[in-house]
Amino acid sequence: MSDVQSSTIGAGTRVWQYVVILPGAQIGQDCNICSHSLIENDVVIGDRVTVKSGVQLWDGLRVADDVFIGPNASFANDRFPRSKQTPARFLQTVLEAGASIGAGATILPGVTIGSQAMVAAGAVVTRAVPPNAIVVGNPARIVGYVDADRNHTVSAGPASAEVGAQPTQVSGVALHRMPRVLDIRGSLTVGEFDRSIPFAVKRYFMVFDVPSMETRGEHAHRECHQFLICVRGSCAVVADDGKNRQEFLLDRPDVGVHLPPMVWGIQYKYSADAVLLVFASHHYDSADYIRNYAEFRQLVGAAA
Repeated sequence: MSDVQSSTIGAGTRVWQYVVILPGAQIGQDCNICSHSLIENDVVIGDRVTVKSGVQLWDGLRVADDVFIGPNASFANDRFPRSKQTPARFLQTVLEAGASIGAGATILPGVTIGSQAMVAAGAVVTRAVPPNAIVVGNPARIVGYVDADRNHTVSAGPASAEVGAQPTQVSGVALHRMPRVLDIRGSLTVGEFDRSIPFAVKRYFMVFDVPSMETRGEHAHRECHQFLICVRGSCAVVADDGKNRQEFLLDRPDVGVHLPPMVWGIQYKYSADAVLLVFASHHYDSADYIRNYAEFRQLVGAAA
């Protein structure tokens, strides 16, 4: 037997044994609410959501379509809880479309789990998780990205390896190999603007001293081209054109990645000594950035 007090439950939704659903809860169509779960009043659940056994969904939780919540996952809605002291408003936690929360994971209040993100079993999420990210551990850290499994790992290879651009799975993105000269006095690599680097450069910047668990980038440009070279250490670059996603390991100074406009770029897995050099085709302009992945997907879809 279950105690279902809400009348706002969509067609096709199944509610199993020993579930409590309070009157204000809103639940969409074709959901599966498994046994021994509790859903409070200020909870909104989309369509085709799975809530496995032993899950409590507290006030302030917003769950979009096609989300999976594993058994005994825990959600908090108050950063400083006290007995018999209720805040005027609970923090809102958002699970975006297609996100998956593993068994026994803990989600702290006020965070957003991005679309299609994967939270591993037992992870403790203390801050926002970007779209498509895979996070593990306590505190949760990004270890990969969904569907970026066609990794192109740059290996040292012979010094005589062919110089030039190599196409990738992502539209417009190319991996470039620059000349490398080895000498007893030291090594040298060189690139020429408008040749090795396929655009006129107006700006450069360097990224360094990045804690290994941090992620940078997470944006696209409307007009600006970028060319990334890890001149010291290593880091991983994820490129995404809205349909295909591929990950590259930059671990040598004679290899770079060209990210054209309207490609979502992410950099992570920085080694402690990593120095990432980025050449850009435009001067800095905040209006050129697209920082919301959903907006990016809409724009590339409209242009297709």
